[in-house]
Amino acid sequence: MKIARWKPLTLLFSAALVVVPTTATLAAPDATADSVVEDYYQDAIGKTGPELKTALHGIISNGTTTLSYDEVWDALKVTDEDPNNNANVILLYTGRSQGKDTNGGDADDWNREHVWAKSHGDFGTSPGPGTDVHHLRPTDVTVNSDRGNKDFDMGGTESEEAPGNFTDGDSWEPRDEVKGDVARMIFYMSVRYDGGDGFADLEVNDNVDNGSNPFMGRVSVLKQWNEQDPPDAGEQRRNQVIFDQFQHNRNPFIDHPEWVAEIW
Repeated sequence: MKIARWKPLTLLFSAALVVVPTTATLAAPDATADSVVEDYYQDAIGKTGPELKTALHGIISNGTTTLSYDEVWDALKVTDEDPNNNANVILLYTGRSQGKDTNGGDADDWNREHVWAKSHGDFGTSPGPGTDVHHLRPTDVTVNSDRGNKDFDMGGTESEEAPGNFTDGDSWEPRDEVKGDVARMIFYMSVRYDGGDGFADLEVNDNVDNGSNPFMGRVSVLKQWNEQDPPDAGEQRRNQVIFDQFQHNRNPFIDHPEWVAEIW
């Protein structure tokens, strides 16, 4: 049985731009950074609904660099670097700071978590959605296995290895500090991969237990998480690093979280 543990939502998004620094190192926002990000989204400004989704797909699919699955290891050591210890990365679900070189497949190593589970659309680890760093994150090996390919929803039993995360037979609930991060990664994937590039058309729905279908739920919960946990400096930095150093595209829902409600 699901255990509802909703929090009051006090955040109201405005149409104002979420300012993102223009270098990998966080800096004070300025008019130049503001302009660069707005220029990137020029073709989407003023659009809503399906028209906005189509415009964003074109923007974030144009001129991108596709990584190999091996290259993802090195990318994550940069995108998820611990700001307080440059020898470590921060693991998504536990929040643990862990040595960059402890990646692998053994217990207590970290590995590459597909936040949009790769079986949902059967895209595996081939270049494309299987190697898109916008939804790949360092995660404890055991916790990654516990999450498996479950959809996202509220409730369940607390994870022993990752307190603050909850799971049951068909869903995973991440800790509060990354609920919005997870939601925005899922919404990015749904816009980025629309079936026109040889991969499945990835879509969010309001179900769990989606299996191998190219769907991920539960969209009503993900929308709540997007509002409950807005983008923070670390998520904005990560988006910028991916843009500057690796894929040369952005997650639009980090820059404009209000666009989630405009599309879904």
